[in-house]
Amino acid sequence: MKEQLFITGIGTEIGKTICAAVLTQYLKADYWKPVQSGELHATDSMRIYDLLQGDVVIHSERYKLKLAASPHKSAALEAVSIALADFEVPTTDNHLVIEGAGGLFVPINDNHFMIDLIQSFAVPVALVVKDYLGCINHTLLSINAIKQRNLHLKYVLFNGGIDPDSKRVIVQHIPADTRVIHIPHLSAVTAQAIRNLAHDLTL
Repeated sequence: MKEQLFITGIGTEIGKTICAAVLTQYLKADYWKPVQSGELHATDSMRIYDLLQGDVVIHSERYKLKLAASPHKSAALEAVSIALADFEVPTTDNHLVIEGAGGLFVPINDNHFMIDLIQSFAVPVALVVKDYLGCINHTLLSINAIKQRNLHLKYVLFNGGIDPDSKRVIVQHIPADTRVIHIPHLSAVTAQAIRNLAHDLTL
């Protein structure tokens, strides 16, 4: 059975794209970023393509917005209106990794958030966690939001090292059927490093 995953995080700039690259490599999946907000000269789709050395099908973004901000703000500055109905999961016979923008409650318009997009897609969630002061709070809030929406939290990915005391609390609140994945800190994010990490995964 082909797998579809929506990768989100407990915040922004926590390594979602690195984790997306590893899972895309591992699954030999297609990749899709529904909304790219900012960095149009070096998008996440471009980065995935480079890290997988072109051996990946990249589906085009539905929206590519110029300002590096939440999509609702970037869209408003360009007089663009984003609606949930605008998005349709790409048709593919392959696995598909979908990468969101920021965390669950990043707004795509004044009324809807990334979590609403996930719910409309009805796909399992992979939550990326990074160690920082406040990560326990942000992780547990994210997990609770996923539970409240009756979404399937398939994976929790600890990106980089995690404080043992933080990890102990977080793991106690992860659903029993959720797989925990550890992505070690990379001193250099290269195509070879991504291949090595994917090779070492056992899902």
